Amino acid sequence: MGSSGWVAGGVTFAGVLMLVNGVLAMLQGFTALAEDDVYARLGDYVYKLSLTSWGWILLVLGVIAVVVGWGIISGAGWARATGIALASLKLVGQFLFLPYAPVWCVIMIALDVFIIWALAVYRPRSAGA
Repeated sequence: MGSSGWVAGGVTFAGVLMLVNGVLAMLQGFTALAEDDVYARLGDYVYKLSLTSWGWILLVLGVIAVVVGWGIISGAGWARATGIALASLKLVGQFLFLPYAPVWCVIMIALDVFIIWALAVYRPRSAGA
């Protein structure tokens, strides 16, 4: 397989992205918790939560993403499926947070899509192969 090096590199990159993405989500959560004035106030929004709620959601997702990102980089077997599930959940969360930080959320959604793709196409070689 000529592309196996690219795929393995993509998974490592996805793990690093997941780890960094988690740190950034934690910072985004801290910001929402500490200063409600940083993000724009919204009028009517279907999925409106308080910024304190969003802060906790982003903070928890960020901590989990850091752990899963480290697991992906370390080659842990549980991390691939967990990473796909977590990136999917983070993608939905960023979509719901879109009115507060539209450009940032679109960037994060694109990164989550790449992470899902990289982890989905990776097939680690078994020890017997």
